[in-house]
Amino acid sequence: MTDSATIRFLLDGEVVEIHDADPTRTVLQYLREDLRRKGSKEGCAEGDCGACTVVVAELDADGTNLKAINSCIQFLPTLDGKELLTVESLAADGALHPVQSAMVANHGSQCGFCTPGFVMSLYALYETNENPGRQDIDDALSGNLCRCTGYRPIIAAAKDMYSAKRVNRPNRSAELESIQRESSLHIEHNGRRFFAPLDADEFAALFAQYPTATILAGGTDVGLWVTKQHRELTTIIYTGRVADLRDVKVTDTHIDIGSAATLTDAIPTIVEHYPGLTEMFRRFASPPIRNAGTLGGNIANGSPIGDSMAALMVVDATLVLRVGAVEREISLGDFYHDYMVNDLQPGEFVSRIKMPLPSDDAVVKSQKWSKRFDQDISAICTAYRLVLDDGKVKSFRMACGGLAATVRRAKETEAAITGLPWAEETIEIACVALAKDFTPISDMRASADIRLLAVQNLLRRFFAESERGDVETVYTYGR
Repeated sequence: MTDSATIRFLLDGEVVEIHDADPTRTVLQYLREDLRRKGSKEGCAEGDCGACTVVVAELDADGTNLKAINSCIQFLPTLDGKELLTVESLAADGALHPVQSAMVANHGSQCGFCTPGFVMSLYALYETNENPGRQDIDDALSGNLCRCTGYRPIIAAAKDMYSAKRVNRPNRSAELESIQRESSLHIEHNGRRFFAPLDADEFAALFAQYPTATILAGGTDVGLWVTKQHRELTTIIYTGRVADLRDVKVTDTHIDIGSAATLTDAIPTIVEHYPGLTEMFRRFASPPIRNAGTLGGNIANGSPIGDSMAALMVVDATLVLRVGAVEREISLGDFYHDYMVNDLQPGEFVSRIKMPLPSDDAVVKSQKWSKRFDQDISAICTAYRLVLDDGKVKSFRMACGGLAATVRRAKETEAAITGLPWAEETIEIACVALAKDFTPISDMRASADIRLLAVQNLLRRFFAESERGDVETVYTYGR
């Protein structure tokens, strides 16, 4: 067995080596079935309930980066070069960690099924934020569901876990350095292949060689292909180790985001420049999903209810597409052709996303409408870009997800109000035009008539907020 076929990661300070691994075996399966670590639970097997939450640490430019993830949809080879922490890792010499003690003291557990996942999400918060506010706590727990205890005692535990003497985790930087590989990971198992290249050139060459391969980014969608649809994935090419596809930088003209940058890494830069997108990105899945999922994956997957695409469309974002050594650039608005059909050619992949820097005269805002505030799939996601000139609409762009086979612009609406005063009467004209732009469908999230009414009301809300100059509002719905 060659070194390039051996998965290496840290667990409780020890280097674990796995040979002949099934590329689509999940981390949760490995923990429960191989190591008999039963703290991590399987609830939904799709990254929604948080019962399977673990924490991973990996080296980055600033040292060790620690994040909560869903182990139920992460494939085992993605642990290569990282440290894995489970709920069993926290207690030192039999003593409970302050997070665990606080959960006990505040009666944060009843049936106990979800508790280890909550503990690990709180542990990630404990390690990365020494003085969280209530919003930070709510956000940290938004990927964990509890159906019996309720959140009050768990939130109390989150506040109380800092009152005990701080327990600092051991610095594993040297151990992590020792397992970083200089060559790519390449696994062959029962006719299936897994590649984890280290740079974009190697990634492009592999995908040109295997154009029907599955590109694996955060696993937040592909993981479900295996756990829910039981697909057999023959060849997988993983983006998570491709350093030059994971960066986020700002140039004089645009925000330049590598397609393999996680949402957690990309969002702060986007929101810094576009504060009106705060609501959408705060409600985009949950921290464990954002810690694994990528902006490029969300775009390439092309779901008609994908949360990022409407906002990117209205700011006229472009995609850099690459096949082999050849690159081309395309507007995101031209990328989608039909339901789950896009402009990518065989062997071609999304390399980078470019968002123009905002102009001072433009208001950009995005909204999400769903049954739950946190951790829910959108019924509708909308985005707007508005430029006024002397009280009249100089430029207006609106894009919507959840209303058609793809996320797309509302061009009838845009044209109907351009040049008109920015007033309630104009918004009502726009609401009529929206019925021409979209013919929504009915499904489990909303009926067609409710979807149309909702998108009209979201536009009315945008108008009201713009009149107040309030473009950063995040509604908490009773929190």
